[in-house]
Amino acid sequence: MLAYQHAYHAGNFADVHKHLVLFAVQRNLLRKESQITYIDTHAGRGYYPLQGIETQKLKEYQTGVLPLWQAFPPSTFQQGGTLVDEWVGELRRAQGGDGSRLTHYPGSPWWLASMLRPQDRLTLFELHPGEHRHLDAQTLPSRARRLHEDGLKGLRRLLPVATPRLCVLIDPSYERKEEYAEVAETLEFVARKARHAVVLVWYPLLPAGRHQNLLDAVRQAGLRKLWRSELRMHAPDGEHGMYGSGMLLFNPPWGLDRQIEDAMGRVTTCLGAETSHQGQWWVGE
Repeated sequence: MLAYQHAYHAGNFADVHKHLVLFAVQRNLLRKESQITYIDTHAGRGYYPLQGIETQKLKEYQTGVLPLWQAFPPSTFQQGGTLVDEWVGELRRAQGGDGSRLTHYPGSPWWLASMLRPQDRLTLFELHPGEHRHLDAQTLPSRARRLHEDGLKGLRRLLPVATPRLCVLIDPSYERKEEYAEVAETLEFVARKARHAVVLVWYPLLPAGRHQNLLDAVRQAGLRKLWRSELRMHAPDGEHGMYGSGMLLFNPPWGLDRQIEDAMGRVTTCLGAETSHQGQWWVGE
């Protein structure tokens, strides 16, 4: 089933959570000069106009990126500031011009490509034909290649990579309940093939609680060095609707846990009184 289009949800609270963590990982990895291969298994369009027909239907960005944009105006930005300062600064750069108006939300391809160095490489997978056409139309560095295929299978095919370091973002829609198990199996495979890899796995918090199947499978696989971050907008309400966003990090860079905890403390103050964040070493510090 290929019905999911992220444009309907662009810039929501889960995007803020996911891309802030991704940005933090990249910022840490760039402390060393050695080459990095980045792989994004579910790239989407890469760049979303907030006035687009799909995005305007739900307007989820109004309770996600917009409050942060308003809380950190250009006059407060300082180069070398906090993680959130730096992230919002990059977000302003993604708008083009003087960056004074929030007109677009950049997806993971933009965040990954924006920090590519000449020695790094980026592979973007997208299976949905319409989404891939949009992705193919984006302006990205020549070192970023776009592949129209299944990202989990493609990731397996590319391993091991030739570069000393590897960073993977696994971010499916989870429209199929089988995807939770598939993601867990893929993470276990990556851990075997590239033990040095840094892997970020996003998952939704839904009342059905299927994310627990993913977490249980990862635990049973015996993987070590896993840190878990969950942003909750409110308590579960009814049988449907995403109430939170989760990130599971395999081999996170040293000190990242404290950086994310601090950043999410600032984010939660912008997203409403019910919003909370919990970060923990889930398996093996």
